[in-house]
Amino acid sequence: MAGNGNENTDGEFSFSAAAARDALPRITTEKGAKSPTSADVCHDDTASRVNFQTIDELHSLQKKRSAPTTPLKEGGGVVMGTSGPTTPVSGETMLQSVSASLASLTRETGPKLIRGDPTSAAKVAHVPQTPTSLPAADVSDSALKFTHVLHNLSPAELYEQAIKYEKGSFVTSTGALATLSGAKTGRSPKDKRVVKDETTESELWWGKGSPNIEMDEQTFLVNRERAVDYLNSLDKVFVNDQYLNWDPENRIKVRIVSARAYHSLFMHNMCIRPTPEELENFGTPDFTIFNAGKFPCNRYTHYMTSSTSVDINLGRREMVILGTQYAGEMKKGLFGVMHYLMPKRKILSLHSGCNMGKDGDVALFFGLSGTGKTTLSTDHNRYLIGDDEHCWSETGVSNIEGGCYAKCIDLSREKEPDIWNAIKFGTVLENVVFDEHTREVDYTDKSVTENTRAAYPIEYIPNSKIPCVGPHPKNVILLACDAFGVLPPISKLNLAQTMYHFISGYTALVAGTEEGVKEPRATFSACFGAAFIMLHPTKYAAMLAEKMQAQGATGWLVNTGWSGGSYGSGSRIKLAYTRKIIDAIHSGSLLNATYQKTEIFGLEIPNEVEGVPSEILEPMNAWEDKEAYTDTLLKLAGLFRNNFETFTSHTIGDDGKLTEEILAAGPNF
Repeated sequence: MAGNGNENTDGEFSFSAAAARDALPRITTEKGAKSPTSADVCHDDTASRVNFQTIDELHSLQKKRSAPTTPLKEGGGVVMGTSGPTTPVSGETMLQSVSASLASLTRETGPKLIRGDPTSAAKVAHVPQTPTSLPAADVSDSALKFTHVLHNLSPAELYEQAIKYEKGSFVTSTGALATLSGAKTGRSPKDKRVVKDETTESELWWGKGSPNIEMDEQTFLVNRERAVDYLNSLDKVFVNDQYLNWDPENRIKVRIVSARAYHSLFMHNMCIRPTPEELENFGTPDFTIFNAGKFPCNRYTHYMTSSTSVDINLGRREMVILGTQYAGEMKKGLFGVMHYLMPKRKILSLHSGCNMGKDGDVALFFGLSGTGKTTLSTDHNRYLIGDDEHCWSETGVSNIEGGCYAKCIDLSREKEPDIWNAIKFGTVLENVVFDEHTREVDYTDKSVTENTRAAYPIEYIPNSKIPCVGPHPKNVILLACDAFGVLPPISKLNLAQTMYHFISGYTALVAGTEEGVKEPRATFSACFGAAFIMLHPTKYAAMLAEKMQAQGATGWLVNTGWSGGSYGSGSRIKLAYTRKIIDAIHSGSLLNATYQKTEIFGLEIPNEVEGVPSEILEPMNAWEDKEAYTDTLLKLAGLFRNNFETFTSHTIGDDGKLTEEILAAGPNF
């Protein structure tokens, strides 16, 4: 090319006469000319020169500042929030706050912090150095380094961080971020600890049946120091400042400090994302998580039984994670904290789904895994307030979270279209298997784990209600997948029965086919979330009864399991029938139905539900072997009674009459 022309001082090429003859003529147009045949004119796309001196300056022009935000539009429409690389929050104030959070117990101050990615030379080169006194003789090397804070990054930035630096992170064909949670692909409840101090000793539920395994303050501080020192040793940490609870009067400010972009994006989706103005005035968080899950705990530390430890200190309002990278530990850890903080404000925390009709009627859905809670609470004719965690206050219900954490095993577009369509850019896919070339996910593949998950913002669901709040519930629906096949498809519960079945938290799982075993296995989880509650189950049940009574809400028990026999002989109740039952609850038509009472459990079942065969409403009628039905019913009743013995020693109220009513509401035989 050098022989064809020379570069002049303006950066243009000057061609020789020979070259000019061979070159294509330049297309020019007359500036400002208005031609009637302008559609036929080919316009030149030249533009004025970009003014920059270095490639870094050019790249800097590529980006503009914005901030992530949670949509705040009232109603059921979808409003997408903006996102961007940084937030306008005062850098100095934020750094001081994060430094205080990361302060070691052996130092008076926290680490030296800088905003931004350490790989960006432009951000690191001009860091102002604050004059300090001479270091003490016992200063450590860690005191001589800076830790870079990646604060409230956008999903796009977190994608870049994950793909660059975290092995096992990939973009799938739909745009979701597929990642791995390491050796732990589920929660570690046996490694969860709660500090038992003078306050929590009397307030929390301890002992048989409780999920709260105690640890002392000193051991917590040892683990906290280990986690904080690990995080401070890193070149960079991810910090999320976000909210819990859509009720603005009762929301909780949380800070999550983590080492992985995956964890930061997960919590970006699962918590409520602040607006730029809220973030600028965020202040000191109410609760802080130190996620050092890539680093193990010391197994020789008191109370430790493995290299994993998930510790909650309600007095310090802190949570420490060591030895597990499973993101669900953060979500459920915060849920446990809400189960402690909200009842103190006379607000009931609930492990439930929640939706609202177009007329404002709200329904709560309780149910363990496999009962259909997610499927039935997702209704195209109703607004979704939330799929998993809620609060019931004096003003109504509110979602605790800003996103959904859905199971993905065997996911299909036909069965769960809303979840399927929500798996797109911004969604985190945990432990899924995908095609190496096309990056299409195989949701049936359990090679990594059966507990594959998707975490996405709630606005990814088309009929989500933003903000995620609603009036007081009219219906409280308890779901049970009864594989024994003896519970009715629908029962209306009185208040005492609602409390009894709420405390019981029953479902039945199919035991599997190993060695030909097909006997169902009963599962009980107090308040339909025993792993996360902090107080005694009867306290939550009493609050539920009080609110239901005050608002005139009705309790329902819906069996989504088997009919006409147990698993192996009977058949699963058709989803279409269950949907008809739920529709009848929403419409209020079941309140005007005629009822008959069953034996043993004393449940009231309607004689007729539109669209549902009458012969399946009474379970005995659907069984050919009536004697086998009675034997199975008595067996299940015995399992209920044995489970409830854990709660009989705890009285509600001064006279204990409510406790007696709840016990009487159980099976009678």
